[in-house]
Amino acid sequence: MNEARSIRTIVNGKPLEISVSPNETLLEFLRYRLGLTGTKEGCDTGDCGACTVLLEGKPVNACLVLAVEADGGTLATIEGLSSNGELHPLQQAFIDQGAVQCGFCTPGMIMAAKSLLDEEPSPSEEEIRLALAGNICRCTGYVNIMKAVTAAGQRLRGSKQG
Repeated sequence: MNEARSIRTIVNGKPLEISVSPNETLLEFLRYRLGLTGTKEGCDTGDCGACTVLLEGKPVNACLVLAVEADGGTLATIEGLSSNGELHPLQQAFIDQGAVQCGFCTPGMIMAAKSLLDEEPSPSEEEIRLALAGNICRCTGYVNIMKAVTAAGQRLRGSKQG
């Protein structure tokens, strides 16, 4: 019963049909099969958030989700955020606010924050804290990360109004 299964999914806007093994995680699929190494392998237990990606717009720990669960779904990784050579406002805000130090947690933080800002373009500090609660950073102390999410929300709201 360990036969490969064909799945259809959209990864960063690109339709894909590929065979996966039934026990292959989304993390393994994205990093090692598709070469999308922005999805980091951290704890492998769903505790650190380094592997956070969006499945149907919702943040998931790719180490805990099987690739077959993405069948028929849409996936977004950090590699899919920039457009036409321009960083997404969240990526730029993380740079501008000094929210990137070693960078290991950054992709997961940004993906979790993107899901939040897609749902709530003007989040409170508490909403940001809750959205990022599953993501651990050992370097920054979170202050600049909070500032970056707030700044990105303001920028995104401004671009939608203009």
